[in-house]
Amino acid sequence: MNINDLIAIVKKKLQNQIALESILIEDKSFLHKNHAGNHAGKFHLKISLVSKELKQMKRIDSDKKIYKILNEELKKYIHSIQILIN
Repeated sequence: MNINDLIAIVKKKLQNQIALESILIEDKSFLHKNHAGNHAGKFHLKISLVSKELKQMKRIDSDKKIYKILNEELKKYIHSIQILIN
């Protein structure tokens, strides 16, 4: 899978299952280029969300919700994920 396809899938899944005011997904894979455990075809994503729904939740619960939604992508295509919620 290429990064543009992955970003499109992640964005669609999050928009379909969480009330979002805005979403920005950035490829930060270059940050892990020389790290042990980094594999070709695995990406580092930075996800910035504006969501009243998530903001009302405890941070651990909002992260769990996002991880559950992206479970398949995390297993197959995502090496690291950074989540920012406003």
